[in-house]
Amino acid sequence: MRGKRGLNHVHVGSLHAADDTMALTHARDLYTRRNEGVSIWVVRSSHIAASTPDEKDPFFAPSADKAYRHPTFYEIPDDVPHI
Repeated sequence: MRGKRGLNHVHVGSLHAADDTMALTHARDLYTRRNEGVSIWVVRSSHIAASTPDEKDPFFAPSADKAYRHPTFYEIPDDVPHI
């Protein structure tokens, strides 16, 4: 779901439905009760590829050697929004 003030979609939960239309309707009813959503995505769980906790160390280890990705080499001005 993407909220009115949000910049990105975020995972808000899971549900069971017989088809795509019912999934969208259930998602709307469950996750936008306070009229805060502007967009909903539903995805079948069979279409999700995910890493497992067992492969955490070998899978994420290559990103540890990319120090340039960490914001430690530059200063961010106080007046820059969304940081």
